[in-house]
Amino acid sequence: MKRTLNDRLIRALKPAAAGRRYEVKDIVVPGLAVRVTDNGRRTYVLRRRYPGSTHANRRALGDCGVISLDDARTKARAWLEMIARDVDPRTQEERQRQVERGKRRNTFAAVAEDFDKLPGERKGYEAERDIRREFMPAWANRPIAEITPRDVRDIVKAVNDRGTPYQAHNIFVLARRLFAWTVDQHVYGLETSPCDRLKPKALVGKRSARTLTGDELGALWKAAESLGYPYGPLFRLLALTGQRKSEVAEARWSEFDLAAKLWTIPAERMKADAAHVVPLTDDVIKILSSLPRFNEGEHLFSTDSGVKPVDGFSNGKVKLDKAMAAELGRVVDPFVIHDIRRTMRTGLSTLPIPDLVRELVIAHSKPGLHKVYDQHAYLDEKRRALDLWAAKLRSIIEPQPANVITLQAVS
Repeated sequence: MKRTLNDRLIRALKPAAAGRRYEVKDIVVPGLAVRVTDNGRRTYVLRRRYPGSTHANRRALGDCGVISLDDARTKARAWLEMIARDVDPRTQEERQRQVERGKRRNTFAAVAEDFDKLPGERKGYEAERDIRREFMPAWANRPIAEITPRDVRDIVKAVNDRGTPYQAHNIFVLARRLFAWTVDQHVYGLETSPCDRLKPKALVGKRSARTLTGDELGALWKAAESLGYPYGPLFRLLALTGQRKSEVAEARWSEFDLAAKLWTIPAERMKADAAHVVPLTDDVIKILSSLPRFNEGEHLFSTDSGVKPVDGFSNGKVKLDKAMAAELGRVVDPFVIHDIRRTMRTGLSTLPIPDLVRELVIAHSKPGLHKVYDQHAYLDEKRRALDLWAAKLRSIIEPQPANVITLQAVS
């Protein structure tokens, strides 16, 4: 029978007799019908001669209730148009599904996940966190090929507007690295990086870089004590070892051999993709001995029982600045956490340490042919350099009174 289908009529249709089924054809759209089975299932169908077939047959458009009557009519009309062009709707829909699957594979979220899994690509917890926090809310479901320079600019500017220009630089560098890797893969549909013509200096301004003065370094050491765990001892380890913030913040107890006084940072956490061994001074051992041990996880610095490394450096840095200002009796000139590492490296240059060893202490690669032919680990040399720096730092933190004379031992 033919009727002008409506929702009320469809809901009122009774189940067919046992082992049978029947159809109610729509007057509005030719070929559209509701098929009813003996268990009461109602399905929209379109009866037509489809391309490649010699006779008419029915194909389901969708179950009643799953798609609406309006949607069924719209879909049926689209199918009729394709049939008139000798296009099989089933083939066309499969092509469309493949396109959609391709788009999902090429979304920023999917590409970022592949980037995170890439062996040898040193990103660490911080970079993964930045991708998740800064990029995902805006880009997660967008095809990566549709992300524009304006999109990158907006995110970098937003980070800068929070009053964190150094982090804005880091975010831009991370985006540039991720998009460059994506282009190199030739599988995600991205031909050129949206970062190619963007300049961080134009977006954020010149990247600041400075070293802390002696009184600032002393104030930092004392301020760190007032901060307590986890940031206080973390900042002190940065000052003593000169390692990168992420390398210290993400440290695990399994990386330390306290008996041998060695800390081995695995390759996957290092920028140069090679394991780095840090000799531990007595001052570092003292700090390590004061840290809590957790049963749930093995991160040294954590706010969730060692399961994940510490986060929220912006708040920690604000507290550090306030505590340093209290120690100095004045506002501290702006500096970023990375400047602690720069200060330590600059301090090494004031000590009788070969330049190659200074660079190796902070995990910079050996230059030129040294990298190829010199396989010496320089552990003893690095240990001596770090001992000298610890003594230098101690003299800055607790300078001797002017009226104290250091006597030389008589040989």
